[in-house]
Amino acid sequence: MKRFHVHMHVEDLGKNIAFYSAMFHQPPARTEADYAKWMLQDPPVNFAISTRGSATGVDHLGIQVESTEELAELRAHAREADLALQDDGETTCCYARSDKYWLTDPQGVAWEQFHTLDNIPVFSEPESLSNQAESTSCCAPRAIETVATLPSTNSGAQTPAAKACC
Repeated sequence: MKRFHVHMHVEDLGKNIAFYSAMFHQPPARTEADYAKWMLQDPPVNFAISTRGSATGVDHLGIQVESTEELAELRAHAREADLALQDDGETTCCYARSDKYWLTDPQGVAWEQFHTLDNIPVFSEPESLSNQAESTSCCAPRAIETVATLPSTNSGAQTPAAKACC
């Protein structure tokens, strides 16, 4: 099963938890000091909010899969369509360890495709001390150049510029 994923940056976590809990008619499946996530079954959506972004609003969209095989299938479809992807491999973010990659649509909207491997007790684990400052907001890639391509062409590759997570 695939699950649609939305992550939004919000200013006031408490007010937004109250709003979305009322709207979804259920409390978050996970709540942290700077983060909340609802794993909705109807419709199946992984909806997350956090106070870690530089701007409020939709941060990125995504597809969460339940297996390594499903992620490999999505990755293969992206490559067959000649879509450039930023492959983060196994990484940590949003209180989870995941295998993931990113695509960027022609409008610049980041799409995360990922398989969650495990929960972790922190928002993210920095790769090194030099990356620690960057890990305070780790969701969608900060900069990916996009060049629109048709699936039938081999030109116009996209070049990922920054590692990200969420």
